[in-house]
Amino acid sequence: MAGLLIIDDEVETRQEIRLMIEESPYNYLSVYEAGSAERGLLLLKQNQPAIVILDLSLPDMDGIQLGKKALELNSHVSIIVLTHLKMFDLAQAAMNAGFSRYYLKPPSKVDLLLALDKLLIPDLIKETNYLRKVSSSKDFEVDFGNPIESATGYIHSHFHEPITLNEVADRVYLSASHFSRLFKAEMGVTFIEYLTKYRVEQSKKLLKMTSLPIEVIANNTGFANAGYFATIFKRLEGKTPKEYRSLFSNLLHASAAEEK
Repeated sequence: MAGLLIIDDEVETRQEIRLMIEESPYNYLSVYEAGSAERGLLLLKQNQPAIVILDLSLPDMDGIQLGKKALELNSHVSIIVLTHLKMFDLAQAAMNAGFSRYYLKPPSKVDLLLALDKLLIPDLIKETNYLRKVSSSKDFEVDFGNPIESATGYIHSHFHEPITLNEVADRVYLSASHFSRLFKAEMGVTFIEYLTKYRVEQSKKLLKMTSLPIEVIANNTGFANAGYFATIFKRLEGKTPKEYRSLFSNLLHASAAEEK
């Protein structure tokens, strides 16, 4: 699960950064906090965050050393360095260590969000393009002996697009009324119920396995907007998409902690 880890022994700094994230478009990120290098390393192993915001002046370890350890644990993690010290040598050391950004404390909200844009948006675009490629990869063929099976196959390949009962009925060469009755008889649910449930199931995979924002997941699973998606999701799953993502994330963390 994508997340952001703040490692800083100043509680106020951690709270300020958390607030900036919560009031930004990146409020879907899980935010973790550590006041020491030891705690930070533990959270790195447990949560595998996408981004680490790291104070260079920690009480129990040099920040440059900690950042290098973080990259050893996960070579894909992006590290944003914070420091009170305006020293070229420190900035150069941070860049040479493979860190992504270097800011003087306290960081401004503009600087922080620009950094997140640079670090997260390319990955979000890649994830979105991948989803579109995968979901559009199958050609549709009609099995005239099994029109409902053909219809469900079409749903599975095109769930991310606007789909109507009339359209799918036409594709399997049945009248809308006959198709509707046949679908309910074979599947035990209506066409709309099946389509909606399938879309929600696909959204659950994305909520668990990607860092895509709720709005992007809604658009990529065939829902008109995030509000409608959240309403349908809660009706079927008993919780909002955000609550579902948090619950799954917490289960992963608990499982990881038990393995330690």
